[in-house]
Amino acid sequence: MAAGCVLWRPAQDGTVELCLVHRPKYDDWSFPKGKAKRGEDLLAAAVREVREETGHVCLPGDRLGTVRYRAGARAKEVTYWSARASSGAFTPNREVDAVRWLPPEEARRLLTHPQDRPVVDWFLTAP
Repeated sequence: MAAGCVLWRPAQDGTVELCLVHRPKYDDWSFPKGKAKRGEDLLAAAVREVREETGHVCLPGDRLGTVRYRAGARAKEVTYWSARASSGAFTPNREVDAVRWLPPEEARRLLTHPQDRPVVDWFLTAP
């Protein structure tokens, strides 16, 4: 099981920006996410992955939903939460070499994997 967040922050124009991470191993853009450690609940895993991949502490909000897909012969499942960025700063590392803060529609276009795009809609329609 894996978990992640749609990490967001207020934009200067009163809208929001979403954070996408670039993983050089896969050369893809996605939301921060990763596998839960043994005994770790999914929300704790999502918050930890945000911190590890983006350098940001986040304030988790609504559970957005679960994406299910196949990667080769393996079934994968990632549960996402909305999370507001509070403090922190990104430092490139081996797993993530870049982040981009984008308006939701630009983030949707940049996402590499089609199964990630509905997560933007879930975020936009969350209470």
